[in-house]
Amino acid sequence: MSVLAASQEHDIAVVGGGLVGAAVAYGLARAGQRVALLDGGDAEVRASRANFALVWVQSKGLGLPQYAHWTVRSSDAWAGFAAQLKEETGLDVAFERPGGFQLALSQAELETRAAQVNRLHNQAAELPYRTEILDRAEIESMLPGLGPDVVGGSFCPIDGHCNSLRLYRALHMAARLHGVRYLPSHRAERIACERGAFRLATTAGDVRAGKVVLAAGNANLHLAPMVGLEAPMRPERGQIMVTERVAPFLRYPVATVRQTDEGTVMIGDSKEEGTSPDGLTMPVNAVMASRAMRMFPVLGRLNLVRMWAGVRVMTADGFPVYDQSETCPGAFVVCCHSGVTLAANHALTLAPMIAAGRLDADLLGPFSARRFHVPKAA
Repeated sequence: MSVLAASQEHDIAVVGGGLVGAAVAYGLARAGQRVALLDGGDAEVRASRANFALVWVQSKGLGLPQYAHWTVRSSDAWAGFAAQLKEETGLDVAFERPGGFQLALSQAELETRAAQVNRLHNQAAELPYRTEILDRAEIESMLPGLGPDVVGGSFCPIDGHCNSLRLYRALHMAARLHGVRYLPSHRAERIACERGAFRLATTAGDVRAGKVVLAAGNANLHLAPMVGLEAPMRPERGQIMVTERVAPFLRYPVATVRQTDEGTVMIGDSKEEGTSPDGLTMPVNAVMASRAMRMFPVLGRLNLVRMWAGVRVMTADGFPVYDQSETCPGAFVVCCHSGVTLAANHALTLAPMIAAGRLDADLLGPFSARRFHVPKAA
């Protein structure tokens, strides 16, 4: 454990108490750091409330092969990660890795999906997983009850899902058990680097720490420049619907439809430009519901019990940003959309790097925000 100067209260302050920030804080505390986890109030716009709880591999990495490797690394670590959380907290996050599907409702959709998979696998000779294109008969043997419009789809054997609300609770509980000081209603407004440490001005007073990790989702856009970093973001609005509980019928998660461990069915398939989660767009929900019922007609007999919208954390190119500041040493930024999928990496791999004071070159190279400065080929 580091020796703190009199003006410092913590080794590290993590800004953002969502899934990403909680996973990093938990990992830092396990590495022996004194951690403050700064969070906003209950009314904050949180991406964690809009996630679909997938631990998803297929489709990841088109345009950045290193992202495919990073994603598979986390997926492979997830079973041990979930077991560790259960041992420490008693909470089962219901992780399963049966494989997952993306279904096509027309031949044109299937051909488009096959082309995407081919491009993904052709860009890197050593892609660490395979996604198969299956016809309807092959899928129907694994997903009985398919609607007549399903013509085929893709399947990845290392896809999975979990109970993300329980994951969120387990991360916070485990973090506190390891000594993390959770500070709700401490939304960071200004950050200053002073004599090798950081002073964070929040809505509930100042917090001081030797290092700072920005894991505040889309708010990183304006926080990062305060410590010599950047986080180019393009927030994306999404909507989710949840049905009543029903007897298990969906053994495998589908990219847009999954049955939870509690029996409800989640439907989520929208991508809208926008930064406000307020309100619901009924035409969008109607399209989502229609596609879901075409995939699984049984859904037409179920009642919807909840609908809501949320804002996803999306960087300018959709890939994560992991970076460290050269002008304010000790400042780090973490931005990603896949907070559930990458939770194991963030706690078990990324956090120890931050605790040691420097990101590894194989992470910093492809995922630094410096990639946005490289001119694109004409």
